[in-house]
Amino acid sequence: MSKITPEDVARFGTRTRLVHAGRDPAEQHGFVNTPIYRGSTVIYPSLDAITNRRSRYTYGTRGTPTTDSLEAAWTQLCDAAGTVVVGSGLAAVTIALLSCLKSGDHLLVTDSVYRPTRLFCDGMLKRFGVETTYYDPGVGARIEDLMRPNTAAVFTEAPGSQSFEMQDIPAIAEVAHRRGATVLMDNTWATPLFFPPHAMGVDLAIEAGTKYLSGSSDLLLGLVSANAAHWKALRDTYDAMAICPGPEDVFLALRGMRTMALRLKEHERQALDLAEWLRGRPEVKEVLHPGLPGAPGHDIWKRDFRGSSGLFSIIIHPVTRDQLAAMLDDLKLFGMGYSWGGYESLIIPFDCSEYRTATTWNPGGQGLRIQVGLEDLDDLKADLAEGFARLARAK
Repeated sequence: MSKITPEDVARFGTRTRLVHAGRDPAEQHGFVNTPIYRGSTVIYPSLDAITNRRSRYTYGTRGTPTTDSLEAAWTQLCDAAGTVVVGSGLAAVTIALLSCLKSGDHLLVTDSVYRPTRLFCDGMLKRFGVETTYYDPGVGARIEDLMRPNTAAVFTEAPGSQSFEMQDIPAIAEVAHRRGATVLMDNTWATPLFFPPHAMGVDLAIEAGTKYLSGSSDLLLGLVSANAAHWKALRDTYDAMAICPGPEDVFLALRGMRTMALRLKEHERQALDLAEWLRGRPEVKEVLHPGLPGAPGHDIWKRDFRGSSGLFSIIIHPVTRDQLAAMLDDLKLFGMGYSWGGYESLIIPFDCSEYRTATTWNPGGQGLRIQVGLEDLDDLKADLAEGFARLARAK
């Protein structure tokens, strides 16, 4: 078997790229996977080498063969100039923002953003002299009306966290770039498999590898990929902060990446089926899944996205807290827990009304976010049907 070069990988299909990107068995004595390298100190062979840093690796915080494998693979998958890997999805958000902002800058952030991102903007960035304005996720090219001379960046997320509003990323990117601003995107829901961020105008693409890259709910990881214009600033920020991921987590992410395409397609298939089933339930007021025909944002999803994942929300008709507990507490297959992207199904209640500032969240019922795992669909439907029956009895 001849060696596969990065140039070879670039011309392969997505599934082939996922299998072969970022690994070189010839460098690992023939073993398929890059092993876990743990370490801080790197030994140099000579005075000249240590004085002039003539070594592929210089110190543990600057990377190892394990992290290099994941960074190289993700860079190829995203068609990016480079990638950094950090210890969590939120760490990826923060390092991306810090790489393109300074005191006195103005930042635009979608009102539907992941709430911890909002807390970072309203807390630490505010203390450091960065002003944040939140905008309606449906604004599209009209975002130009919100831009100021000091607007340095626009932070997008599609679909929105919990509420699943879609954004016109290409339109926003065109305006932002014309005004000299950096475009960031939290692309965790779609992953680069279903939305190619840099091809759509995103400068810094953020991914919580905790989700679908892992696929097993057993690691914390974040990735930021950058285009050529923003790669140096991102890497310099990463090197200055040394937010290193755990080596075992990087290894597990590499292993999960090889099967991510297969898992994502199955999550997509199951979620669309369950969403359609829920649309027919009398307890459900609305299904928020952009991949579902007729759902809010479906036209943008159909135009820009290659697929959908296993996460969506529903709005059920108004219930009391006790009635909601009757439904959720005794579910057998849907666990109540944060995060998503694993093989198991999850469900959580949510209410965005407390922290929205640019838009009003008033769906007329109780929000439930659903992560559809890999269980049998009939079993998942039966579990929810029994929950709805308990809800009816509680009324």
